[in-house]
Amino acid sequence: MKDQSVKYMLMAGFFFAIMNVCVKFVSHLPTLEVVLFRSIFSFVVTYYYLRKNNIPPLGNNIPVLTLRGIAGCLGLIGSFYTLQHIPLASAVTINYLSPFFTAILGIFIVKQSVRPVQFLYFALAIAGVFLLKGFDFRISTLDVIIGLSAALFAGIAYNMIARSKGNEHPLVVIFYFPLLTIPVVGIYTLFDWKTPIGIDWLYLLLIGICTQVAQYYMTLSYQSANLAKVASLNYLGVLYALGFGYIFYQETFNTMSLIGILVILIGVFLNLYDRQVYKFFKK
Repeated sequence: MKDQSVKYMLMAGFFFAIMNVCVKFVSHLPTLEVVLFRSIFSFVVTYYYLRKNNIPPLGNNIPVLTLRGIAGCLGLIGSFYTLQHIPLASAVTINYLSPFFTAILGIFIVKQSVRPVQFLYFALAIAGVFLLKGFDFRISTLDVIIGLSAALFAGIAYNMIARSKGNEHPLVVIFYFPLLTIPVVGIYTLFDWKTPIGIDWLYLLLIGICTQVAQYYMTLSYQSANLAKVASLNYLGVLYALGFGYIFYQETFNTMSLIGILVILIGVFLNLYDRQVYKFFKK
């Protein structure tokens, strides 16, 4: 795994963590409205830089980019919904099952290899989600379904990003998300509008800025490394979420919920360093 791709993903994770906090701060606003504001910001900024650098905004492989945009749209809606309706660390943990969907789908979509033992690590992460759900009364079955669906669609989107490697500029890949999201959520938002007040505007601006930066670095990372490996770095966001959830929202967790989060993180760690672990126990 290239050091550069690791650096890109770590930077993406940090900015996504800040974005998650800001989304939580505007939980009183409709989910699709928050998605709309985030998409408008991304559209304006991305289109500006595409034009400035004379990069054709529609790219070369329109079907792949379109699927990336649609899957990204559905994934973000589900992700923002869970962030607004359940504790921050739990929402981030469930949403961050996307690396495993990314790796599994990557076998078929981009033909990237997954060692058989990695499926055991995937199973650990899923078990962690069930522990988290089973012992946290604040999380409904519907919340889990929406969170898992968001992770699945994110996995599809990330594979489309990997498919665009060498063919599309990162900004073009990013551009397709707002291009397809704005029409979808914009129509619904017209009938469910709630005007942001005061500091809400600052949080919405930060959501746009942090997501734009995070998406850029994430795209660079997925275009330059093995999906199964690099995607696991996303899970560092769970640690950010635990800290931010406690500091900003006074969220606490019982022992079993923390064990669930720990099991997920163990699964991710083993997946990220599976070859090193294999060599260690082989000695």
